[in-house]
Amino acid sequence: MCYPKTLPRRRELEYLSHRLNTVEINGSFYSLQRPERYLRWKNETPDDFRFSVKGSRFITHMKQLRDVESALANFFASGVLALEHKLGPILWQLPPRFVFDAERLGPFFELLPRSTGEAAALAHRHDAKVTFQPHTDIEADRPLRHALEVRHPSFTDPHCSRLLRAHDVALVVADTAGAWPHVEESTADFVYARLHGDTEIYTSGYTPTALTGWAHKIARWRDSGLDVYVYFDNDRNVKAPGDAMALAAELGVHHAPPGA
Repeated sequence: MCYPKTLPRRRELEYLSHRLNTVEINGSFYSLQRPERYLRWKNETPDDFRFSVKGSRFITHMKQLRDVESALANFFASGVLALEHKLGPILWQLPPRFVFDAERLGPFFELLPRSTGEAAALAHRHDAKVTFQPHTDIEADRPLRHALEVRHPSFTDPHCSRLLRAHDVALVVADTAGAWPHVEESTADFVYARLHGDTEIYTSGYTPTALTGWAHKIARWRDSGLDVYVYFDNDRNVKAPGDAMALAAELGVHHAPPGA
């Protein structure tokens, strides 16, 4: 199952938001978005919908977390805060070549804003790379969560989990068909899972049996008091929407479509 064939692409978010309760914004990884885009996404979705936002690859892949205060300010000035109460966790994805380095990760974690108020204060320090009208206002100060996705085996070092736990950063549970480390260790008060493909990364869908297995894991995490965010990144063959809706159905998570 994927999108209806007659559905215009501009309405895909609206369609998903009435069948799921969260999506991950991926375009923010590749370039700064604009406030009007975040505002449109906020206005197209139900009031209890949530967005996670993927942090800029300029920060994680190009700068590799070094000297990134201005880049962080630009990211938060680009409109992220316009999502208001619909803003969920911020995802920071490290490249496969990035080796666990506590001396580099620790200072980066210290820079991360832990509330929308802190993020707004940081956004005010943006530089000239923000060529549009920045969004630096908030209507309420809310907690802000962060998650880290790693792709190098060195991150299985126990020091990694201790460092993330000390900074209240969630270590992403990444299902990558064996391509990268799979660690299921709680380091924050929420779980962030990314399902990249059951047997072939980015490409293969998830069988009903596999989805049931994930549903059981999610139920256990929730029963232990953790909030859980799960996203599918196996969209090369447009498998992600159907898999996400099937998993949501297993968990009893859904929104009624308009007019239902």
